[in-house]
Amino acid sequence: MKQLHKQTSLNHRREEEMLGSSETSPYSPKSIKHTRSLPRSINYLLREQRLLFILVGILIGSTFFIIQPTLSRLGPPEPVHTFLPRTGLARFAGPGPRTGRVPVGIGGRRQRIVVTGGAGFVGSHLVDKLIARGDDVIVIDNFFTGRKENLVHLFGNPRFELIRHDVVEPILLEVDQIYHLACPASPVHYKYNPVKTIKTNVMGTLNMLGLAKRIGARFLLTSTSEVYGDPLEHPQKETYWGNVNPIGERSCYDEGKRTAETLAMDYHRGAGVEVRIARIFNTYGPRMCLDDGRVVSNFVAQAIRKQPLTVYGDGKQTRSFQYVSDLVNGLVALMESEHVGPFNLGNPGEFTMLELAQVS
Repeated sequence: MKQLHKQTSLNHRREEEMLGSSETSPYSPKSIKHTRSLPRSINYLLREQRLLFILVGILIGSTFFIIQPTLSRLGPPEPVHTFLPRTGLARFAGPGPRTGRVPVGIGGRRQRIVVTGGAGFVGSHLVDKLIARGDDVIVIDNFFTGRKENLVHLFGNPRFELIRHDVVEPILLEVDQIYHLACPASPVHYKYNPVKTIKTNVMGTLNMLGLAKRIGARFLLTSTSEVYGDPLEHPQKETYWGNVNPIGERSCYDEGKRTAETLAMDYHRGAGVEVRIARIFNTYGPRMCLDDGRVVSNFVAQAIRKQPLTVYGDGKQTRSFQYVSDLVNGLVALMESEHVGPFNLGNPGEFTMLELAQVS
């Protein structure tokens, strides 16, 4: 009984201590905040003209969204430019008088054009014409027969670019048109390295046709009258298949060009590539190499050196000759036309070697 009384007293004492400590504790819970009443919120909005600024902002925003569509309808409509693919010409659609087609350099799209072999005799004149009409031109040449001197006057022109590259190796570019002229064209040069010549004709043409297929560019191949071999008819028509020798010293050039034409037509029929084929006849003019072994250059070289003109054979063999500017105009016209070819580009009038020597 004593023990129970002691335990009760002990518990009672602990309760008194706990009660006393709770009364003297400094902690007091935070009072619960009451939500702001409606009149108090209205009073906040009206204070310091806050409501006025809100109304003015709403008014300005509403006015802008209401007036802006009306102003756009009142303004003149912008002309619609429709570019014709690969022609460098543009049509303008819209109210008012129609201007029709606009030539390149005036209002049309400037074209990007690749000229392989552009440092050569014909290629450099072609580059001059394309630059003059307002196009961007990229020349690819490995300078096997081409010369930088033929293009030095274009250095610094922002629309001209020169890449030293062999077309036997692939190259990636983004262009609209490809003029493929790369190949040694004189007997002296292509007999010096016949394997290189036929590789340029076959592998180079294959690479450039592949590029044209990938980027959708129009492709012009410069072939040669030599595809007719030793012709049995004069003048030659495009339907004439020739009298050829596949194993002669000139076959690297003749058969190479025939194979290049075959590749071009196969890409045209099988892959839809837009191709143009030009068979070039004898051409003369500035920048031609005087030691390339061809008739005109030989006569000119002999005249410059004041040597007596040497006419080999009986002098009765006939040839046709054209000036380089006429050839270039023909190449550009063929590229811009809708005809595939092949087309002979030459002078229909023929001269005997003796007549040519007398004129020289």
